[in-house]
Amino acid sequence: MVHFHLIARLSLSFLWLATAITSPFFAKDIGYEVLAHGGIRGSLASVCIWAGSALDLVIGIWLLAGWQLQRCYLFQFGVIITYTALLTIIKPDFWLHPFGPLTKNIPILVMISYLYLSTYSDKLMGQKTLSTNNR
Repeated sequence: MVHFHLIARLSLSFLWLATAITSPFFAKDIGYEVLAHGGIRGSLASVCIWAGSALDLVIGIWLLAGWQLQRCYLFQFGVIITYTALLTIIKPDFWLHPFGPLTKNIPILVMISYLYLSTYSDKLMGQKTLSTNNR
């Protein structure tokens, strides 16, 4: 099970890091187009693209570091829910897009939830082992 957790965490890290690189360097025009649908243009759109990229980069590195993973999982959950809500308002047709830019978030949230709960469970099991060993 430990190997699955590691593979899942590293795959999430890859997703966040790839998005961090893709958004400002390879798909900036798509970002500008989506933001324009929400009335965000010009320098504010640039700030949004770069800020989103920086946030994605931080999450990707955080996952690689493996530091305070429960907080990282909760943070990811919040970011994905926020991104999904904003895109639902700005471009609701993304729910019907053939590449699933929004629908992919559902299985990703399930995987993050699983990782969070299993990390929490592992933490509890470790505490029980410690308290049992102290008897």
